Amino acid sequence: MHRVPPQKEVGTAPRVREKERTNMALRHKSAQKRHRQSLKRRLINRSRKSTIKTFSKKAVVAAQTGTEDALELHRKAESLIDKAAKGSTLHKNTAARKKSRLAKALNKARAAQAEQQA
Repeated sequence: MHRVPPQKEVGTAPRVREKERTNMALRHKSAQKRHRQSLKRRLINRSRKSTIKTFSKKAVVAAQTGTEDALELHRKAESLIDKAAKGSTLHKNTAARKKSRLAKALNKARAAQAEQQA
């Protein structure tokens, strides 16, 4: 007789930790190493993207409130975007789009700030 496997509950996928993913059934050493490298690179890229988002939001908020460090935060955010595009974290067109949208948001915030003061 054949055993029937027990049914899983819907929506209960097993959660796999980052380090446990390296124990995949990869047969070749080179494939295992490549997989380890890709996991490290993924974490680094996620960190960089998160930092870009954080500084972009800080720059927009600073421009909206009219603080003096808004220009410095804008430069820092653009610098991070350029560095990410220089590597392989962001595509160059994605970086250009992010910089453009950031500049547009900052100009809009500055215009609103100037309107309130006038």
